[in-house]
Amino acid sequence: MQNEQQESPFKILGQKLKGIREKLHESVAEVSGAVEIDEQHLTRIEQGNERPSEDILLLLINHFGMQEDDAANLWQLAGYDRPEEDAEREQGRGSQHQNRTMVMIMAVDPRIIYSDGVQVVANSAGVVLNFAQGAGTPQALTTARIGMSREQAYGLLRTLQQTLENSEPKQLPSSSRGKKSDQHKE
Repeated sequence: MQNEQQESPFKILGQKLKGIREKLHESVAEVSGAVEIDEQHLTRIEQGNERPSEDILLLLINHFGMQEDDAANLWQLAGYDRPEEDAEREQGRGSQHQNRTMVMIMAVDPRIIYSDGVQVVANSAGVVLNFAQGAGTPQALTTARIGMSREQAYGLLRTLQQTLENSEPKQLPSSSRGKKSDQHKE
């Protein structure tokens, strides 16, 4: 049992992710493309040989459209719900520390997150928009990542153009009465 845990420390997590993928009738290629990782990386995760980063796990949870309770269960299986030392001790790694990015999981939130900038990455598979805020740091903080097909991107471009054209601020014509009264004062 100990050898099995050392060989695939995240076996249960991997089995759950693979089961969800198969239940949705998606291939490894489809899911890895959707979350922008290579197929071998996803295969190692599903085999339990590798723990997905917090970002990748969030992308998988979002891609699969998981309910909050199921997402929290996966988060726990990955060991992201407890301090790093506890997770490392359980996996027999001692107390080696890794740099970690803090990630917050939020339910659907109606608030608007404004961005200072956007990075657009496109290839033959699709387009990814990385929205960021300066947040007073030298490096911008990514606030949202949105991926879409090239067709969707062209549709978004047309919709944005139409929306902006239709929402141009309109200035009311100046009143001719006001001008006449100004002329009478002279």
